[in-house]
Amino acid sequence: MAASKVPITRARPVDFVCSDHARMEMNKAKDLEAAMSECRGSNPLPSLVPLPCVKIHKASWEKKTLQKKRDEVQAALRMLSEGVRVVRTHSQPGCPAVLLDQLEHSVTNHLLIVAHLPLGGEGTQGEYHHADTSCQLRHTQDLGHILEHYNRLLRGKLEWLMGDLSAWCHKES
Repeated sequence: MAASKVPITRARPVDFVCSDHARMEMNKAKDLEAAMSECRGSNPLPSLVPLPCVKIHKASWEKKTLQKKRDEVQAALRMLSEGVRVVRTHSQPGCPAVLLDQLEHSVTNHLLIVAHLPLGGEGTQGEYHHADTSCQLRHTQDLGHILEHYNRLLRGKLEWLMGDLSAWCHKES
């Protein structure tokens, strides 16, 4: 199985916001999907993992404050992290457990960056609540679906939030 690790760096959240390359390098979902193909017994997982809403309604998104957008992304990452942590603790040692561990670390890294964006307030600390009533929370035991969902979250809501924060890049230059 191919290992994927996120290098430890001393970067500021603004560095993450201003570097498309850094964000692409941190998105390990595709690497984990590739590693999963070499991993026998990765499905089904021993318990269900809740999948946060990754769909974006453009008009609603544009009306939200940066803090609300950050909180929404942070809450989605937290939900995914907690779900992966629970299923990982019930997994047998081996390839699937290694993939779940790497996924949990990747989600946690994104969660820490989003939580430390200097937007005022401390971000969400509670449970995940989604305002989009057209999006029903789903659950899955399929690691492939979890990785796909995580990738959609990073390439969707997280990237939209980074786009909204791109003005920082000009101030920091």
